[in-house]
Amino acid sequence: MMNRRKFFRNGSLFTLGTAFISPFQATAAPITTDFIDKNKKAKNIILLVSDGMSTGTLNMADLYLNRKNGVGSNWLQLYKDNRVSRALMDTASASSIVTDSAAASSSWGGGFRVKNGSLNVGPNGEEHLPIWQKFKKAGKMAGCVTTVPITHATPAGFCVNSKSRNGQAEIAEQYLEQGFDIMMGGGQKYFDAEFRKDKKDMYAAFKAKGYQVAKTRSEMMSTSNDKPVLGVFDEDALPYSIDRNSDEKLKENIPSLAEMAQKAIDRMKNHPNGFVLQVEAGKVDWAAHGNDIGGLIYDQVAFDEAVKVAIDFAEKDKNTLVIITTDHGNANPGVIYGKYANDNFDNIQKYKHTNEWLLNNIHPTSTLSQIKEVVDFSNGSSLSDDDAKAVLSYYDGLHKEEGGLYNYKKLPFKAFAEMQQKTNSVGWISMDHSADYVELAVFGPGSQFLKPFIKNTDLHYLMLQAAEVENKF
Repeated sequence: MMNRRKFFRNGSLFTLGTAFISPFQATAAPITTDFIDKNKKAKNIILLVSDGMSTGTLNMADLYLNRKNGVGSNWLQLYKDNRVSRALMDTASASSIVTDSAAASSSWGGGFRVKNGSLNVGPNGEEHLPIWQKFKKAGKMAGCVTTVPITHATPAGFCVNSKSRNGQAEIAEQYLEQGFDIMMGGGQKYFDAEFRKDKKDMYAAFKAKGYQVAKTRSEMMSTSNDKPVLGVFDEDALPYSIDRNSDEKLKENIPSLAEMAQKAIDRMKNHPNGFVLQVEAGKVDWAAHGNDIGGLIYDQVAFDEAVKVAIDFAEKDKNTLVIITTDHGNANPGVIYGKYANDNFDNIQKYKHTNEWLLNNIHPTSTLSQIKEVVDFSNGSSLSDDDAKAVLSYYDGLHKEEGGLYNYKKLPFKAFAEMQQKTNSVGWISMDHSADYVELAVFGPGSQFLKPFIKNTDLHYLMLQAAEVENKF
């Protein structure tokens, strides 16, 4: 980690601008964003994080799009066009080389590594002021949008202090206290009096403070840009993109990540002092925990659409730093060599639903033909009688599968993913986070400060430096 005192000496962040300049800058090919002066101050910052995105996930989404449409992902197109600064990032926490999302977000949010499970609270109880609060104190607007509960670890790490990431009901109260300008995602059970243990009506509290509260996509679209916005669109996390896309009612009622990102930008873009925004594809991580390839690739593609929203805005605005990354790897999926690898991987284009949806539509009373019918409908591929019997065996009440962090119903995610590998050629190493160094791409003013290899905590100070906001709060 860089020396913070040295980094901020003399009251000028730019006195140490060279601290982030790549040693390869003199010989590398020029970045082609000539219309953006990278050396000027970043008025706005948009940080996009695909939670739990192993490099294989980024790779497969690009392959999927290329093979389906002849055009790859927006993220990798930025690489191909040499339009971003790029780095590998070490994601470790204070307690492990394998981080959880709370400690990972806290490293960016507070600038210090904390133990897994905590939010900007150090091992001795010391609290590190979250970066969105720093930017609010500097006069900027601030917000977060996500596909999981808005009170979940990644947005919370930029916004609040908490000894435990599990205190989501209290985190909702902290959001209100801090007065963030636009916060949208899932998590109704942390705002609705009916679900909260203390019976507090957080919706009423936000409205009393001047917030517009949106609970559907149309309500979000109709919010005005002169008041803060709280958007909560489902009880817990939002539906997976592939399930949403296959259900007209879900598409009508629940916004996509790109739509939420666009609304957040529109809400804050005219603020004279600028804004900061975090955009999280949280269910990429959940899908990786479930070895759920339909959930994973389609949610990564939905994240990629949000990347386009951010880059399109930054290109026109010319004062916006866009950061695209992940907080850690998860399950490390990849396409496995074999005679039919191409055709098998292309089968994912036929998928209509996640494995979560599919396995929830199988019951102890299901017949083998019914199981095969559900698989054929969801995946566009047939299941053998032996595999159908193996799936059914997990529903007899005796052989519950334990794998998968968000596998509340103990569905046979791992076993089914192994069956799917026969027809999609995708393999997985686990159902949990990994210690991989991860991809980081930076576009716009401030991108020149990125070194080829950084620690996750360095990103906190890069954002402050790019925006010329001193670390004095």
